[in-house]
Amino acid sequence: MPPRPDAAQQLVFTADPSSVRAALVRLLSEAPVHDLGEDDRGTVELVLAEVLNNVAEHAYAGGSGPVEVGLSAIPNGLACRIIDRGLAMPEGALPEGRLSATGTVPPDDLPEGGFGWHLIRSLTADLCYARKAGQNRLSFVIPLGGQT
Repeated sequence: MPPRPDAAQQLVFTADPSSVRAALVRLLSEAPVHDLGEDDRGTVELVLAEVLNNVAEHAYAGGSGPVEVGLSAIPNGLACRIIDRGLAMPEGALPEGRLSATGTVPPDDLPEGGFGWHLIRSLTADLCYARKAGQNRLSFVIPLGGQT
């Protein structure tokens, strides 16, 4: 079932591992996400978990700080916005997220930004990153209902 077009959610929390887990539970249990079908909810959970864990692990580099998540239902998708005040992305750009051409690289040997960013890039559309006024701003759309 697609989310209601007027459904939106805003959440601000501290980017540390336990707070990220609690935030994911809350984001998934409220509109617009909780109204989605099982497959779409799973995709949203995977993308948000990967992005938010990256913020906690890399942007705040072992510390913690605020992160804001905004989710809005749009036709055939979920618009997402993540804002944090952590470290900027290396070279001011998103990791490419390329996997090995052979696909035989052990998970522990994947380069930084490898599998996680590959998943994020594969499951989202309109992925955009900017660093403005000391904030990382990541936005993307998660296509729903089998849309790619």
